[in-house]
Amino acid sequence: MHTDSLPVIRPAAVDPAPAPARAGRRAWVALAVLMLPVLLVSIDNTVLSFALPEIAVDLAPSAAQQLWIIDAYPLVLAGLLVAMGSLGDRIGRRRLLLIGATGFAVISVAAAFAPTAEALIAARAALGFFGAMLMPSTLSLLRTIFADREQRRLAIAIWATGFAAGSALGPLVGGILLEHFAWGSVFLLAVPVLVPLVVLLPLLVPESRDPAPGPVDPISILLSLAAMAPVVFGIKSIATEGVGVAGILAIVAGLAFGVLFVRRQLRRPVPLLDVRLFRQGTFGGAVLVNLLSVLSLVGFLYFVSQHLQLIVGLRPVEAGLALLPGLLVMIVAGLVVVPIARRVRPQVLVPVALGISALGYLVVALTADSGALEPIMVAFALLGLGIGAAETVSNELVLSSAPADKAGAASAVSETAYELGAVLGTAILGSILTFHYRASLVLPGGLTAEQASASRETLAGAMTTAEELPADAGTALADAAAHAFDSGVAITSFIGVGLVVAAMVVAALTLGRTGRRRT
Repeated sequence: MHTDSLPVIRPAAVDPAPAPARAGRRAWVALAVLMLPVLLVSIDNTVLSFALPEIAVDLAPSAAQQLWIIDAYPLVLAGLLVAMGSLGDRIGRRRLLLIGATGFAVISVAAAFAPTAEALIAARAALGFFGAMLMPSTLSLLRTIFADREQRRLAIAIWATGFAAGSALGPLVGGILLEHFAWGSVFLLAVPVLVPLVVLLPLLVPESRDPAPGPVDPISILLSLAAMAPVVFGIKSIATEGVGVAGILAIVAGLAFGVLFVRRQLRRPVPLLDVRLFRQGTFGGAVLVNLLSVLSLVGFLYFVSQHLQLIVGLRPVEAGLALLPGLLVMIVAGLVVVPIARRVRPQVLVPVALGISALGYLVVALTADSGALEPIMVAFALLGLGIGAAETVSNELVLSSAPADKAGAASAVSETAYELGAVLGTAILGSILTFHYRASLVLPGGLTAEQASASRETLAGAMTTAEELPADAGTALADAAAHAFDSGVAITSFIGVGLVVAAMVVAALTLGRTGRRRT
């Protein structure tokens, strides 16, 4: 038998998987439109810090109310982001974005004319409700628009840079507005930003949704809120009232609800939040890096805005301009890190970036009581450099490690980390600063009970009281309040260093476990 006459059987050729289509000019224009709510929501997180001195004078909030004015918005937003991300997967992410933009604009007008501290807190909470509809939709729609991974990485870098830039732009925008208008103008900013979004979004951005969404789970939504609100309340209670039963019980209750939330997600076939994703080192590590780095950034902006205006004596616009170099550094870092991320492993790149941020906090800790402006500017530039780079890389890792049909829920997790970091930044660092300020303030003699109470309540209260006193007594009170506040800033900054170092350790230990890459 002649074997050379037998046909040669060759394995069938396997066509390589087609490369994802690259996005065109229309997609990049759509990205510009999606940046509008990103900038607005992130500006809204920090712009109020610069308006706070004027609000404190106009509405006379207590120290606790002052913190709630800042935190009501990101607290509600953080509690609902996962739920809204899931809702967008179900009803359509573009539709949810349009609903959120309309509601956000309407409530912003109400907030601008709030007559009392309580009304402003309520309006801020309502803004958080509609803001939760904006953020998951923007990031998840990017995955739909940019199928090519390299293009998507750049789009996410621009998105993350816009988020970081918005946080830093808040003081500058707020300063310019407060220079010419009342504090309510910082809320009216939302209207001209969101009108173009509502008009252009249906023309440029395709609708997308999960083809097989799970059922609505209102119990999980309530549990997610019940897990976070008591913890923040407990932290604030301990800071303003001292360690007591109410504060401790609130924190314990929040943690208990958090455990119930996780257990419910593990039991459900289609959970509101797939907590099993956190078993992946990259996903869980990137989310935790987001939380810790934003916590440190927002905590920094909370106290530096008061320091620049009430102690250094800058006008709001001057205080905003003082932080402009740091803003520019943050924007550049978020974009420059994209080509670097192709060559440097994230478990190396992110810790190095965060180490630079830690140096920024260390500069503040060592120079807080000097009253000088230059160290603050240098510190914010270092902080912006590190966080701008780290946030870009970590956000891309979160999104790329999730299934495409769960893009809304995955992006909601990333944004929940951001907003929870914003909440804890003011709740933890702001509360520690408030506690130290009250404990260390040495009041000069001759104050009435009402003046002493106002001075101990907040730094703004002390400075307002100082202006009402005779020259010598007013100077003594202002100096005492400035020393008490800045010594608290030093302690808070050392805590900030510790938080950033913790984020560095998390990144080094987890971000190398990338697993299988998804496109």
